[in-house]
Amino acid sequence: MTVDRIEPLDKRRSKVFIDGDFAFVLYNGEIRHYHIEAGGELDEAVYREILYSVICKRAREKSLYLLKCTGRTESEVRRKLKSGFYPETAVTEAIDFLKRYHYLDDREYARNYVELYGDRKSRTELITSLMKKGIDKRTVEEFCNELQADSSGQITNLLKKRRYDPECTDKKERQKHVAYLMRKGFSYEEIRNAMGAFGEEDYMN
Repeated sequence: MTVDRIEPLDKRRSKVFIDGDFAFVLYNGEIRHYHIEAGGELDEAVYREILYSVICKRAREKSLYLLKCTGRTESEVRRKLKSGFYPETAVTEAIDFLKRYHYLDDREYARNYVELYGDRKSRTELITSLMKKGIDKRTVEEFCNELQADSSGQITNLLKKRRYDPECTDKKERQKHVAYLMRKGFSYEEIRNAMGAFGEEDYMN
């Protein structure tokens, strides 16, 4: 295996390219420790030691750190690791490790997300948010469909938070509330029914 080049990444680390491809990022002290030089040869056994004993271990530690303060989806963890220049082998190994010990579970993430935001976001918003996080459509729809079919409760809560009062709100303000709810993904009929519960039947007139 031929070391094509070594490119500084920052003051402490460098990218190592082997046989024409990016291989991994190492600290400069590690590069010296393994006697890695541009134009030199790297024994395959040494390469595997670096990849599995250093890089993969580091990727596992990084992935655990990413989950320490907040839950993340598999797609989010993958993106974070790749942005940190971890090679695909290390990323896959880290993801497998997280799944094996149940640190990473997209279905559980989707369930918790819907339970947490189900009374604040419309079904459309929930689906859009979860799919942006990389959760597959079938899983997203499964948990979003568990929400009560009648969205009037969600809309009512949002209107209360916006201090909507049908007795004191003029036509222009009512229209602003309606526009807000429609942007959040609620249908005209859902909004009409919910606002009717406030005693406001002609809010669009």
